[in-house]
Amino acid sequence: MERLVTTSQAAQILGLSLQGVHYRIKNNQLKSIKKSGKTYVYISEHVQDKSNIDEKPVEIIEIREIIKVKDEQISLLKKNIKWMKHQYTSEIKRLEKNQKRIIEVFNREIQLLQSAFNEMRSIYKPQIQISSQEETEPKKQPKYLSLLEFTKLMKTYGKSDTYIKSIIINGIKNQDSRFYYNKQTKKILIKDSDFKDFL
Repeated sequence: MERLVTTSQAAQILGLSLQGVHYRIKNNQLKSIKKSGKTYVYISEHVQDKSNIDEKPVEIIEIREIIKVKDEQISLLKKNIKWMKHQYTSEIKRLEKNQKRIIEVFNREIQLLQSAFNEMRSIYKPQIQISSQEETEPKKQPKYLSLLEFTKLMKTYGKSDTYIKSIIINGIKNQDSRFYYNKQTKKILIKDSDFKDFL
């Protein structure tokens, strides 16, 4: 003969925790039924009621299993943290190396650009003549931008380093009057003028 009790009553009768009762229901070790949204458990009349016993038995096996699972999770988390730390350290080192390489490449490209410009100057030999005074009123000397200033200006319009370099190289190659190479200072000067054709 069986009687129908709530899960809380079943826990008291069987001397289990409420979690232990639900665990046994889930594993079909206890027969149960749901009524009006509540779970009821069938308990045999022959089962000794342990609710009046002062010391309730602790489910040592379950506790050990829970501790074992928790220990495994902690161990796994420690390994993950160690692995992630290693990955982050490696990534930071890789980025630092890449940054140094990029700077080196950029410096080499600037040197190549200067060399290419010198070569083109020797091939084409453009004649740059700046008249000191052509009219009665003194003519204003044109303002020149440095390579860095020109680069900054172009970057404000979202232009890439590659595009900026191609502008300068093509300007020098095509003898664009806006681009000037100063032999004395060995610097590229760019006349401050309208650059709408590059934007």
